[in-house]
Amino acid sequence: MPTKKAIAATTAKRPRKVPASDAGKSPAELIDARIAELPDWQGALLVRLRKLMRDAHAEIVEEWKWNTPVWACHGILCTGETYKKVVKLTFAKGASLEDPKRLFNSSLEGNVRRAIDLAEGAALDEAALKALVRNAVALNKASSPPAN
Repeated sequence: MPTKKAIAATTAKRPRKVPASDAGKSPAELIDARIAELPDWQGALLVRLRKLMRDAHAEIVEEWKWNTPVWACHGILCTGETYKKVVKLTFAKGASLEDPKRLFNSSLEGNVRRAIDLAEGAALDEAALKALVRNAVALNKASSPPAN
């Protein structure tokens, strides 16, 4: 069983400063800047995850909330958080999604969210992630009020 110190080391969030120079920038520009400031493996992984999000569904848009990349379609799908030892995809409605490939490995006890923690060198089933994202889009569409 991991110690509290070991758990804290993997989940300690990097401090984020929001410089005034970020005002007026697009979400894409802010995400590009975040990627540029990350260590090699985290930046490369976030680039890969960003591409997978875009490829999973044509209607997905990038947003910037809570000083974090967010992917949305008819509502938030997931966030792309960076911590010292992991890159975390937190799915807003993850507890309601089928996960046959068992990608979710974090925040499993909650009633709403689920997350995927990816450490340096972790394997990622890209097809399964795209399917999970498409299912999240379908869930958001189904729970969105009809447009007038």
